[in-house]
Amino acid sequence: MTNAVTATVPVPTRPASLSRPTAAKPAVGTANGPRNTASGVPRWADLAARATVWTTVPSGLWRVALGLGVPVGFSGELAATADRYTPGWGTAYVVLLSVLAEALAFLTVGLVRPWGEVVPRWIPLIGGRTVHPLAAIVPATLGSAALIWVGMSSLFGGWAAAMNNPEAPHGAAGLIMTLCYLPLVAWGPLVAVVTIAYARRTLGRR
Repeated sequence: MTNAVTATVPVPTRPASLSRPTAAKPAVGTANGPRNTASGVPRWADLAARATVWTTVPSGLWRVALGLGVPVGFSGELAATADRYTPGWGTAYVVLLSVLAEALAFLTVGLVRPWGEVVPRWIPLIGGRTVHPLAAIVPATLGSAALIWVGMSSLFGGWAAAMNNPEAPHGAAGLIMTLCYLPLVAWGPLVAVVTIAYARRTLGRR
């Protein structure tokens, strides 16, 4: 008898209109890339994004050494200025500059990771929302263009002119400084190719 009554009583269900909307979770892992990449990311784009992070490391370490008072080859007034402010507030400046550069380079990784398509849920107010492709493509494109311009300007004349300063590092010190800053030339082009891959992948879904 109880079973019969139970069978006749409808079980209340939650109306579809009251269901909590959730952002689509991007698929992770592809046949071409590591498991922690977003779906559809080619391996070359993932490698380019990883390489971007390393382009800022050598120059950042060189600046930190300068900020800690390590002799890096400056002479004359440039050396006096460095000695006047480092160690000191100049140390904080070069460390913050290096951290900022590394953080900006790391943003490129978001173009090949799920958090570049859906905002991580731990971020207040916007966590869990889908990232509009243009919100990433536009700043990445402008940033890569600026970096390419700076890199090419330095590569074709700007760096040589700066190093011709009699007070600039020369010899082994100048070579070390040049090698530390040289990877920055690749920063812009790497961001550009990763942005193109991101645009092709995300705009093609809309």
